[in-house]
Amino acid sequence: MSIDTIDNIASVSLKEAEADRDSFAQQLGKSFEEYGFAVLADHGIPDELIGRAEEKAKEFFALPEETKRKYALGSGGARGYTPFGIETAKGAKAHDLKEFWHVGRELSEGHSFREVMADNVWPSEVPGFKETFLELYDTFDRTGVTVLKAIARYLGIDEDYFTDTVRDGNSVLRLLHYPPQQEATGEHIRAGAHEDINTITLLLGAEEAGLELKTRDGRWIPVSPKPGELVINIGDMLQRLTNGKLRSTPHRVVNPAPDRASNARYSMPFFLHFRPDFTIEALPGTVAEGEEPKWPPISSHDYLMERLREIKLA
Repeated sequence: MSIDTIDNIASVSLKEAEADRDSFAQQLGKSFEEYGFAVLADHGIPDELIGRAEEKAKEFFALPEETKRKYALGSGGARGYTPFGIETAKGAKAHDLKEFWHVGRELSEGHSFREVMADNVWPSEVPGFKETFLELYDTFDRTGVTVLKAIARYLGIDEDYFTDTVRDGNSVLRLLHYPPQQEATGEHIRAGAHEDINTITLLLGAEEAGLELKTRDGRWIPVSPKPGELVINIGDMLQRLTNGKLRSTPHRVVNPAPDRASNARYSMPFFLHFRPDFTIEALPGTVAEGEEPKWPPISSHDYLMERLREIKLA
């Protein structure tokens, strides 16, 4: 398998995974263990769907502010629109310079998770919005399970271990808009340093410069995928489940260089979550003999709510 590196962050092709699943899993796993990040090419999400989704997102964010705010529902920002200047990184005072839209899982009537997973809302002003983003959501969901199979292989557990843990999980597709910057932003940046809450994140649209991760030795380094590639990172839930073996790494989106300040930035992260009723506790074999787990058991839903309160979304 041919492997490129970005400061030793693995860049792997999903096409090569079937040819050599062990090598694919080792490259991904080692990168997640050291950096918490990897880059995935040939991920199977169609270019046509990505392009259509980007256009629909741009159409929505170009709507008048009062129109967009019709879809600001509160409820932890879990569905619909979250206006500019709301989300604030844990421990930070300055809010992020972004607005976003959330698409969640569509659940059947009477599903037990409906108590904690809200219904989606859809902007009537953008034709095809619902159909496009439900299709993208499902595609992200399938790709995420494929990545989790490789992670399970790296951890030496059953390859299908994660399939049930994320079935009907509270995963969220976020459409992000970072507006152009024509004036000084002071202490505010596009996204303050944070770790993701969820299991893994799959990110489209990181080609525009700005995404950086923090290495173990405290350096901030850029994450620079090629056009169309996915950036994947470990979230806090999977870090807890593996007792810290896989890293949930601080990352941020810094403000653009002066020659790019007039450009908006758009991206689409998919935050893949465990089922709300899944208990996150250290996997067997991840706690050294005679030691205690680094974190106590907690349900996926309780952990999510705890973290949403910390970032001012609940």
